[in-house]
Amino acid sequence: MTGSVRVMLRRRLRRVLPPAWLRTMRSTRPVSDSWGADRGRPIDRFYIERFLAAHALDMRGRVLEVGDARYATQFGQSCLKVDVLDVDRENPRATIVTDLAEAATIPDDTFDCFILIQTLQYVSRVEEALAHPRRILKPGGVLLATVPSISQLDGRRVDRDLWRFTPQSCSLLLARSWPTDDVRVTGHGNVLAATAFLYGLADDELSPKALEVEDARYPLIVCVRAVKQSAP
Repeated sequence: MTGSVRVMLRRRLRRVLPPAWLRTMRSTRPVSDSWGADRGRPIDRFYIERFLAAHALDMRGRVLEVGDARYATQFGQSCLKVDVLDVDRENPRATIVTDLAEAATIPDDTFDCFILIQTLQYVSRVEEALAHPRRILKPGGVLLATVPSISQLDGRRVDRDLWRFTPQSCSLLLARSWPTDDVRVTGHGNVLAATAFLYGLADDELSPKALEVEDARYPLIVCVRAVKQSAP
């Protein structure tokens, strides 16, 4: 058997004998409509939580988080006080109720860390929503943010799910809102992780080795760490 024939046979076997879950890729319907949360931890949370764990020391002093305090509680080691921001007045956990793009009522230089996870896709005025975090952070304060790059629409809030981002678009937005600061933007994911996420698989249905592969062409999420250098 020649080398070219062996290669051809291996390619055919890979198509005929994929891992069992990959058979779902023949379906036009996802296996989960909730990003895989009903099956386990959604795949995007693998990257989000890895990012936050790597920057746990930034969660210090007075911290602001959107929606609830789950990540400040999970990863923060020296938080003195955690406030929760939400536009929804019905959220009992919210201590600050406002639209992030209209947050002028929050005083300048208030927080040491702002945890802004998977939120900006719901905000119509993204540049304003990025400018306020810089204003309300103290000098030396840190913004830890993530945004979706590849994702299904939020079926519960489809009228408000407005944007998807790339590392390049985030860098451009932050260059306008944080022009003199220390900003790091990174994309995370690969084609397998992105495809599995769109189908609604959980992260433990892929191997950690597969999830850890980084392919800049297929960012599942974009992570931002921005450090305010001085008062505006």
